[in-house]
Amino acid sequence: MSVLSPQTWPIGLELLPPATYLVGGNVRDALLGRRAEYLDLDFVLPEGAVKTAKRIANYYQAGFVLLDAERQIARVVFEKATADFAQQVGDSLEEDLQRRDFTVNAIAYSPHTEEIIDPLQGYADLQQHLIRMIAPENLKEDPLRLLRAYRQAAQLGFQLEAETRTMIQQLADLLQFIAAERVQAELSYLLSTAKGTPFLRMSWEDGLLTHWLPHATATRLDWVRCIDQVAIDLESTLTGLNLSGWMRDQQRVSGTGRSWLKIAKLSALVSHDPQSIELELWRLKYSRAEMQAVFAVIKCLPLVQPQTLPVLSVEQQYNLFRQIGAAFPALAVLAVATGTPMEAVAPLIQRFLTPNDPVAHPNPPLTGRDLMAALHLPPGPQIGQLLEAIQLALAEGKIQTRKQALDFAQRLFDAENQ
Repeated sequence: MSVLSPQTWPIGLELLPPATYLVGGNVRDALLGRRAEYLDLDFVLPEGAVKTAKRIANYYQAGFVLLDAERQIARVVFEKATADFAQQVGDSLEEDLQRRDFTVNAIAYSPHTEEIIDPLQGYADLQQHLIRMIAPENLKEDPLRLLRAYRQAAQLGFQLEAETRTMIQQLADLLQFIAAERVQAELSYLLSTAKGTPFLRMSWEDGLLTHWLPHATATRLDWVRCIDQVAIDLESTLTGLNLSGWMRDQQRVSGTGRSWLKIAKLSALVSHDPQSIELELWRLKYSRAEMQAVFAVIKCLPLVQPQTLPVLSVEQQYNLFRQIGAAFPALAVLAVATGTPMEAVAPLIQRFLTPNDPVAHPNPPLTGRDLMAALHLPPGPQIGQLLEAIQLALAEGKIQTRKQALDFAQRLFDAENQ
């Protein structure tokens, strides 16, 4: 059933005032036949928006959040849906729709009369797969809409209408004044999916990235395009590689699943100077974990170039995996995208994918407590140094068993204390 059918909503139709309209992306996606597991409903009312939201939240014992007291916007949070209620802007629904960003988002639906209200011919643009601005003033009012045009085009598989793109180019400088968190959210979608890559390049060509990613160049945007292709090639050439599992870290970072493809693309676009890396990513409000991952990828990239990779010793490989950690998938795809042959990187990938590989995933047969007991040592830095030496010896194949590890540690200890 379509989201336009109130039977799919967590709210009974009788609780919605007669002048309630469903608006925005909900209507657009329903008309396109797009469906989402999680309902995110947006309603507009001519009056009493917050009061209506409170009444519904109380009736269903749902969560209530006042989002904007001045503009009278509130949210009701259900288990599998949210419903936002906003006070109509202007004296009529048509005036409210005139204030929105693009025509495809300015279509309203009355659940009571089942009527579609489309004063700006947004449905015609839906059929033509076009993102068309309503007015330049609307873009100036919230310049994030400049970047959002590219994100929505990528998301929907649409194109930007020519006059709209020209206006975005003229207004591009305004994006620098938008809160970083909002810019990052739009950029993250463009970075996280191959569908976003052509529009990421368009947004760079049109001047939207000048302030936020000043080191992005045509060459670096080519790297981003290559990263998408490398990810596809890896899945087809490496037996048993589950790309979706390998390239996506399910750890929750900044509210989203951390995509190693996104980390690889960020690493391609930011400065490769250590001090500038942190400055650029911090300005965009990326999390500490994401910043560390990008920093590790850029730091390790020289080790996986065509001239260095073939001569890496086991010790150097071990140190590489120690430095890069879980971000290795991002390093691998960026290395291939920037010119390292895939066959040269493949042995490292196989090591990373092998859970018990002693180089990529060392699992020492001893613990710090074992060493303290066997060598009669107190806690301290020396224990960590001995464990590190044992792990390297294990990676190089010099030791294998617990007894060999203890003997190796004893010899190191004796040599240091002679």
